Amino acid sequence: MEQYYPVAIVTLLCGLTIFGMALAVARTHSKTGILAPTMTGDPRLERAIRAHLNTIEWLPIFLPAMWLFAIYWSPGWAAGLGLLWLIGRIAYFVGYLSAPLRRYPGFLIQSLAAFALLLGALGRIVYLWFAQP
Repeated sequence: MEQYYPVAIVTLLCGLTIFGMALAVARTHSKTGILAPTMTGDPRLERAIRAHLNTIEWLPIFLPAMWLFAIYWSPGWAAGLGLLWLIGRIAYFVGYLSAPLRRYPGFLIQSLAAFALLLGALGRIVYLWFAQP
């Protein structure tokens, strides 16, 4: 069980990151004077909401892939790629808040990490499944 501690920590860091992004959205609501539940009316607010939701949309792809990669390959590599994904998502969020075109470097980083985890886990599972006698 101890071998999965790093992956568990990355999972919890993702939760904290999502919470931090939600706080940034709330602060943007306050700064713009556009109170919830309104989600439009100021480009800064719309970018903050979209960046936060985009991150939430990636979680069902990323989290199972990271955990399955940890189980079928390596918990250390899964946690490392998970941290890379998290760094990419933070860069995406910060970039998107400053200017929409600045989100692309973070998107590239997180996409590469997510697909390495996803395809790595899938490939290993399929290989093991068909390699059984």
